[in-house]
This record gives sequence, C-alpha cells and structure tokens, in this order.
Amino acid sequence: QVQLVESGGGLVQAGGSLRLSCAASGGTFSWSPMGWFRQAPGKAREFVAAINWSGGSTFYADAVKGRFTISRDNAENMVYLQMNSLKLEDTADYYCAAATGRPYYSGSPRREEYNYWGQGTQVTVSS
Repeated sequence: QVQLVESGGGLVQAGGSLRLSCAASGGTFSWSPMGWFRQAPGKAREFVAAINWSGGSTFYADAVKGRFTISRDNAENMVYLQMNSLKLEDTADYYCAAATGRPYYSGSPRREEYNYWGQGTQVTVSS
C-alpha cells in the first residue's frame, strides 16, 4: 500500500526556517515526480514546489521562489522542503504528493497529476 508521511511541521517565528520531510513507502518512487502543496484555513489547496524524478529539475510557486527549496533522496525514498525566511502567509497544512502515473516527467503544479497524497503536516508562522 502506497503511503506518504510528512513530518517536520511546527510553530516558528517569522523569518525562521523549517525543513519538511516526506517519507514514501509501499512503492517505488524513484522515477516519479513529487510535489509539495499547502492549504491555509478557508483557502483552496495550492501548489508550492515540485521536483522531477532525478532531482535535476525543480519548479516553484512565485510566492515561495527564492525562499523554499525542494530536494529528494531516491535511495531513501524521501522528499524534502527546506523553508527559509518564513512569512505569516506561509501558515498552512503542507502536503506531499507523488505522480506515479507520470514516470520520468518533470514536476508539475497541477494537482490532478498527482495520484498519491500524504495526510499533511501543519506549519504555523507567528509574528
């Protein structure tokens, strides 16, 4: 059974950093694009960052570009999101997603291209 488990969320002051992790199990993800999305209270889930199967290509939402970095370790079936210079508006539940139906594709900002999702980890940025 495919499972994605996020960790690393928490409470941080504005300007601080957090590193989110996503552990993938129950399948082989080495050739799958992976992504991070977030959902703030009362808002729709939105794209944050994506990475292709090899880690050689990444894509970011404008709101996080230059502050967040997505990476992956295929040997460990892990995906990471390093978040620096956090802002109040980064407060949200963060979700890891896998696009196992699109092997060797680049990462995508389109939610419908991801077929597996984690349960989310909460990030709260305080002033």
